[in-house]
Amino acid sequence: NISFDTAATILGGETAERLRDLTLTRYREAWRHATDKGILIADSKFEFGYDGATLTLADEMLTPDYSRFWPASTYRPGGAQVSLDKQFVRDYVEGLGWDKRPPAPGLPEEVVQGLRSRYLDIFHRLTGGAVVL
Repeated sequence: NISFDTAATILGGETAERLRDLTLTRYREAWRHATDKGILIADSKFEFGYDGATLTLADEMLTPDYSRFWPASTYRPGGAQVSLDKQFVRDYVEGLGWDKRPPAPGLPEEVVQGLRSRYLDIFHRLTGGAVVL
């Protein structure tokens, strides 16, 4: 994480402003949609890069891999939150004492299925789409 001023120093003011505007526009659109569905987007990562001279959104955004989604109905300030994203796996591996260096620990089937269930849940909540299992 860096400040806007640091980003502007690295990228130039015009590029930093453009990235800020693009990011906030996309986040606000997603926030409105998610809020209407009873979901809080706690945070999200947006990755941009250049394709030649064209500034381009470079990776996925607003997915459970790049965002933290919390049900608004269970949100309680200052505490741990129910998550519908990969925080479930982060919590599991941190509980193992993993030092975050390769190799990563394996995941037991119940953790894999717990993650799958969370991803399907957030998909269904945000899209209303039926999921065939």
